[in-house]
Amino acid sequence: MTTAPIADRTTAVAARATDLSKIYGQGETQVVALDRVSVGFRQAEFTAIMGPSGSGKSTLMHCVAGLDTFSSGSVRIGETELGSLKDKQLTRLRRDKIGFIFQAFNLLPTLSALENITLPMDIAGRKPDQQWLDTVIRMVGLSDRLSHRPSQLSGGQQQRVAVARALASRPDIIFGDEPTGNLDSRSGAEVLGFLRNSVRELGQTVVMVTHDPVAAAYADRVIFLADGRIVDEVYGPTADSVLDRMKRFDAKGRTS
Repeated sequence: MTTAPIADRTTAVAARATDLSKIYGQGETQVVALDRVSVGFRQAEFTAIMGPSGSGKSTLMHCVAGLDTFSSGSVRIGETELGSLKDKQLTRLRRDKIGFIFQAFNLLPTLSALENITLPMDIAGRKPDQQWLDTVIRMVGLSDRLSHRPSQLSGGQQQRVAVARALASRPDIIFGDEPTGNLDSRSGAEVLGFLRNSVRELGQTVVMVTHDPVAAAYADRVIFLADGRIVDEVYGPTADSVLDRMKRFDAKGRTS
């Protein structure tokens, strides 16, 4: 296990938050979900975001992914500043530059696996790069399931369809919010393996929110949030090292 500050790494950044804050409510009911967070997500790297319940990990991902607004600070996807975009421009950026994988598979039941995979591009009026699409389908092991509808697939296979859908348009960055939360351990391991391989073999950038130390161990880097702030960062994580860090945060929370 190694630890290194962001500034020591010079790889190009796929997304960056700078002094990012998210505040809900006012006065006595005010809740600071993010407190001046600055973090970069490098290209071709798998980052996991962890923290106790209410730490701000999902809020951070949603703000950086353009799914939620923020109170102050800035977010960039590549060189594009999200705060400067109008609604239609933001919708177009999410469609063209970002892939999403959620705990719920979000597949359309009337469409086949292949139709679900290509749906975002079909809506955008874009034809998929067939060679890239074939590579993605082969990597997630769906070649013999493309004509099946979601009801004919297992949970693990449905999430593989969701992974392939996120990868198919070749986005700049993929965000996953508890992507294995509805899967058994074996299916979850398969999906995490596909995500890790997409980084190592296809050069994809992946950012994943998770509460599971085993899932986090698939990442290249884990950042830890507590009370809306980044409090730690680990490179080359193992499940044991991540669990040890989480226990320390829990202990601090009980004694504070």
